[in-house]
Amino acid sequence: VQLQASGGGLVQAGGSLRLSCAASGRTFSGYGMGWFRQPPGKEREFVAGINWSGRNTYYADSVKGRFTISRDNAKNTVYLQMNSLNVEDTAVYYCAARWGTEVPNMRERYPYWGQGTLVTVSS
Repeated sequence: VQLQASGGGLVQAGGSLRLSCAASGRTFSGYGMGWFRQPPGKEREFVAGINWSGRNTYYADSVKGRFTISRDNAKNTVYLQMNSLNVEDTAVYYCAARWGTEVPNMRERYPYWGQGTLVTVSS
């Protein structure tokens, strides 16, 4: 599967952005999907994950209640709605895919990655 992330940009603190990740192929619904981010000078970290059907979602504690992950299998797309953004959310955001029912929070468990989209939150 090939992944293409988009939707990043510059936003003021307290604002919102929606990221999208479009996947190629006809078997998108067979993949668990994750969003990760890499802040400047830091390691890539798990943000949110969603299982193949969209019924199960998982979040890092730092984004719970502010971010929402969703997917549209008919459009081969997964989304990350980000609200109440703060400067600590500044990072390059990556979508990732893993075949099967698991949605791990470790980046090493995802073999497929998009190219990343930059989110910058200004104070």
